Amino acid sequence: MVNGEAGHSIISPHGGYLGLRSYQMAQIVYDGIVVFCDHFIDRRSRTHDQMVQAARSGKQNIAEGSMASGTSKQTELKLVGVARASLEELLLDLHDFLRQKGFSLWKKDDARAMEIRALADGSPRAYTTYRAYFESSGPEIAANAAICLIHQANYLLDRQLASLEKKFLAEGGFTERLYRKRSLQRRRLKE
Repeated sequence: MVNGEAGHSIISPHGGYLGLRSYQMAQIVYDGIVVFCDHFIDRRSRTHDQMVQAARSGKQNIAEGSMASGTSKQTELKLVGVARASLEELLLDLHDFLRQKGFSLWKKDDARAMEIRALADGSPRAYTTYRAYFESSGPEIAANAAICLIHQANYLLDRQLASLEKKFLAEGGFTERLYRKRSLQRRRLKE
């Protein structure tokens, strides 16, 4: 995290995305989707590329938003929203896959879905925890596992967006900090 002590810097602390649970889950989704697509979607198809790019966008936009937050809370909000939208697009692709292949979509209270969700409570949050679902399972299990993980990432992103909005409304953004700092400097010079 880049330091910026309150009162001493107009650039607020930013970065630290590796510690965000939303980023960790999005990274797991990305790693799982790459394996899923390589195993079950024709590598030459546009769908393969789009699914991998949607998963990548989910992860990358969280990181980019976190880094931009020091000078633009608006950009951070926008990019986290883009991450959320990208994962939603991926979720729809997986639903389409299951429907088109005649596979079932697990319900939220399905024991298998609950098993996958429970794994997120453990540490560390890493792809290796979920590897067997993608590398040693068939397409129905792998797709449903990915759907469970996307729901978890989306839940975390929804909470993150709500928190960012609340913080922005309470504290303002870079332009407001810049104005306050400049006004304070002018008052000091007049004294």
